[in-house]
Amino acid sequence: MASENDTTENTLVPDVDDATSEATEEFVVVDSKDVPESPTASATEPAPRKTAKVVVGESEDDDDDETIPLGEDNDFLADYPDDTEARPELELVHSRITSCTPLNLPRFSQHLKKICLRQNFISMLEPDDFKPLNELDELDLYDNKIKDVGQALDTLSKLTVLDLSFNLLKVIPGSLASLTSIQTIYFVQNKISRIQNLNAVGSTLQSLELGGNRIRTIENLDSLVNLRELWLGKNKIMKLQNLGSLRRLRVLSIQSNRLTRIEGLEELVELEELYLSHNGIEKLEGLEKNVKLRTLDAGNNRIQALENISHLTYLEELWLNDNAIPNLRDVQQQLAHLKHLQTVYLEGNPCQKNDVSNYRRKLIIDLPQISQIDATYVIFPIHITGRFLKVPPSFVKR
Repeated sequence: MASENDTTENTLVPDVDDATSEATEEFVVVDSKDVPESPTASATEPAPRKTAKVVVGESEDDDDDETIPLGEDNDFLADYPDDTEARPELELVHSRITSCTPLNLPRFSQHLKKICLRQNFISMLEPDDFKPLNELDELDLYDNKIKDVGQALDTLSKLTVLDLSFNLLKVIPGSLASLTSIQTIYFVQNKISRIQNLNAVGSTLQSLELGGNRIRTIENLDSLVNLRELWLGKNKIMKLQNLGSLRRLRVLSIQSNRLTRIEGLEELVELEELYLSHNGIEKLEGLEKNVKLRTLDAGNNRIQALENISHLTYLEELWLNDNAIPNLRDVQQQLAHLKHLQTVYLEGNPCQKNDVSNYRRKLIIDLPQISQIDATYVIFPIHITGRFLKVPPSFVKR
């Protein structure tokens, strides 16, 4: 569900002294992607003009970091060899870069595969900076100030991953049509109000992330016949619709929207993960054809009964916390025969809040196959109230 931006020994960075070349990694979580912060280095020359930090190690105090000049006439990577075959990745994270031009990217065009310029101040992409990069496989411009990509993507026919999350895009760029090899697109946390301009990438696109935008309607997805993952969380969507062409979809996330019903999923017969939390859904329904579901998350809704899921025989995780389910009366009928079920979340419902002392005990008795209730693993005693319980294989393997 996420691209990896791990720093490797192949990462292209400026030369540094031995004393500062040892890098450490710190992982942070951003919209389901585990991304190590990039290493930083300092230069020996003082900064005569506009400067930027190049991160290749950690410093406890930013004021101690030396800076590297990044002026209009200064080649930021002048001392680095043109032949990048041994190190085909360029990663400059949190470096106060405002333009790609001083990086002189075209001279690395023969071998450069990945560019990561996260957390900078880039507002415009000059076509001349990217036009020669026809071997580029991944372009990561997460957390900049880009409003429009213009023609910068027009020649990147080998690009498979594009990340423009946390920028200022108002429209999905029409220039995506040039990305004939694209597989994964991240447009998280922009200002996009419509799903459009995706027809040309329909044959290759496998993962599309549009969470944290201003989308109100699911539309214009008919061409995405090979899509495996669709992430639409934290928008303003009121209805599940226009998903019928996504017959290969495995993951659908539409959390934190304005849904009131589960519907429109009949054609998604390959669906394995469905995330619907933080909506206004009142009933579990509309899942008759989604028999391959392994994860169902409908927490933080208004669901009043545990029903219509007994046919989901591959279900492994069920999240129904913080709803309005009054009791555990239907647990055995709906869930007891689901042999793959391992995790059940029902906390925050009246069935848990009104019977705290017996809630877990009842679930353990009715669902001996599960290994986790809410956030706590199940510890199986030898017997409970005279009844012997069979310890599930999943628990033994742990």
